[in-house]
Amino acid sequence: MTNEKVDVLSAEEQQKILEKYDPESNTRKLTGVFQKVVFVGLLAFSLFQLYTAIFGVFTAQIQRSVHLGFALALIFLLFPARRGKRKSGKLQVAWYDIVLALLSIYVGLYWPLHIDKIVMRVGMLSDQDFYTGVLAVLLVLEATRRAVGLPITIIAILFLSYGYFGEMMPGFLRHSGLSLQRLVQTMFFTTEGILGTPLGVSSTFIFLFLLFGSFLVKTGVGQYFNDLAVAIAGRSTGGPAKVAIFSSALQGTISGSSVANVVTSGSFTIPMMKKLGYKKEFAGAVEAAASTGGQLMPPIMGAAAFLMVEFIGGGLTYWDIAKAAAIPAVLYFAGIWIMTHFEAKRIGLSGLSKEEMPNRKEVFKKIYLLIPIIAVIVLLTAGVTVTHAALYSIAIAIVVGFINRDSNMKLVDIVYALVDGARTALGVAAATAAAGIIVGIVTKTGLGLKLANGLLDIAGGHLLPTLFLTMIAAIVLGMGSPTTANYVITSTIAAPAIILLGVPDLSAHLFVFYFGIIADITPPVALAAFAAAGVSGGEPIRTGVQSAKLAIAAFIIPYMFVLSPQLLMIDTTITELLWVIFTAVTGMIAIGAGMVGYWMRSLHWIERVVAVGAGVMLINPTVWSDVIGLGSFVILLVLQFVWKRK
Repeated sequence: MTNEKVDVLSAEEQQKILEKYDPESNTRKLTGVFQKVVFVGLLAFSLFQLYTAIFGVFTAQIQRSVHLGFALALIFLLFPARRGKRKSGKLQVAWYDIVLALLSIYVGLYWPLHIDKIVMRVGMLSDQDFYTGVLAVLLVLEATRRAVGLPITIIAILFLSYGYFGEMMPGFLRHSGLSLQRLVQTMFFTTEGILGTPLGVSSTFIFLFLLFGSFLVKTGVGQYFNDLAVAIAGRSTGGPAKVAIFSSALQGTISGSSVANVVTSGSFTIPMMKKLGYKKEFAGAVEAAASTGGQLMPPIMGAAAFLMVEFIGGGLTYWDIAKAAAIPAVLYFAGIWIMTHFEAKRIGLSGLSKEEMPNRKEVFKKIYLLIPIIAVIVLLTAGVTVTHAALYSIAIAIVVGFINRDSNMKLVDIVYALVDGARTALGVAAATAAAGIIVGIVTKTGLGLKLANGLLDIAGGHLLPTLFLTMIAAIVLGMGSPTTANYVITSTIAAPAIILLGVPDLSAHLFVFYFGIIADITPPVALAAFAAAGVSGGEPIRTGVQSAKLAIAAFIIPYMFVLSPQLLMIDTTITELLWVIFTAVTGMIAIGAGMVGYWMRSLHWIERVVAVGAGVMLINPTVWSDVIGLGSFVILLVLQFVWKRK
């Protein structure tokens, strides 16, 4: 190990990287009156959500439109029209943004103020309804562009165009077309468009869990994750890389963003890895792969997991999804762990020295900081509703914050947690509103079934080609788009094709969910990897390639749980589950060794090919593939031991 000093990124440096790679962080730096207005607006947003969570939500249209109004108005005040365009002086917010914010308030209050008249008109729009609906669509598109990014905005516009110009579409895509009147009615005056299920989930479950994450940050849990990870994994081979994996898995429970997770965890772990001797690109890749996997880790997964409950239906609960995702998530992180271990052995890296380790006794004394997360698991397991589980966990987090002397939480910290939670919800609200546009068009035109059948025709009705095409679609759509919007699109278009082939609904939806998330580390648009390169100083594309290589498990695991639903604990026995886990872990070890080129010694290229082949065979859930895979694995293992003894 070198004597190079570990330079942890400052808060200002972290913010610069976030602003570069995360659209949701590119906000104005407000002062004076505008700062106070936005602060009060964010606080009111959180208080409204808490009020409805405690005393019951309003009618769907009212709950969702008020939620949308808050989000749109605050986005126009916080996010400039052009990235990096920030005004200084008295008028920090452009006059047209003030107008757009006021129009957003008007749109948000339209349903609460006119609900009786709208209902009485039974789908017939007045002129005021029509122009308000048009305004709502335009405001959602512009707010999404600012807070989320251009890709999802373009996709929403393309779907709107498809809905209107349906008669001009070729082949099976052709439909009768939706008139402008009907298009506006669907988008804003039904619960199938902007005010649809995605925004409904954002206005209830997602907001509360984002608020919960904000309170966890105030209690000091984020820093504790790093300390706990160092205490557990710091001394092992390649310790800092394993610290990054462990802490990022934990950080993922309080961060819904891969990029944010990379910057917060990576500012601590990447310098440690570089000091130990890892190359810049590899250090960034480890953090990017691990941080992206944070959204896959129960009990609090990415925001799209809450949408999955509504999209699948059939009495499925969020806990059912979290429970099903547990083993695949552990396998994902085990795959990264294995590959970093082999890489550390290959280049001869040890762990942290005793002097660099924190006092383990002191670290484990603060294990009570994990109580809020444990509480979420217990409450969801006990059958408590998602809303109440989030509320109770927020209350527990506040109590823990008061107990923790380091965080020294005060009443003002509670207020700031409410404000920060609302701020993180703005991008999600915009993304789900835009996703609602897509769902509305798919529903009205029958596009979902058409594309599903088209996908099956291209794949010849075979499962593996269909899965491969779905994977490509999810990754492409996920490049630069938030996971939430990506999941909405692929679950309405691609997932039905998989389900038509007899795959359980949960397996199909988790399949597209996984690949939508993995897009964050898949070149050429690998935002999480690029952010990690910004922290490490490495080359972005190389970092992206390395992160995709490290996360090879994520490209394999979804196929595993589609071919072996037992991995999701669907219709399985303990014996079957243990066998599937055993073959999966064994396969991960073989693939990891083959990809890195090292096990107990450097592997010849033939051994590498055999190792990867053995791993792939162990993934295929048939007796013969397991026998061949295990046989190859044992032969390679024996050769390693023989070499080691010599």
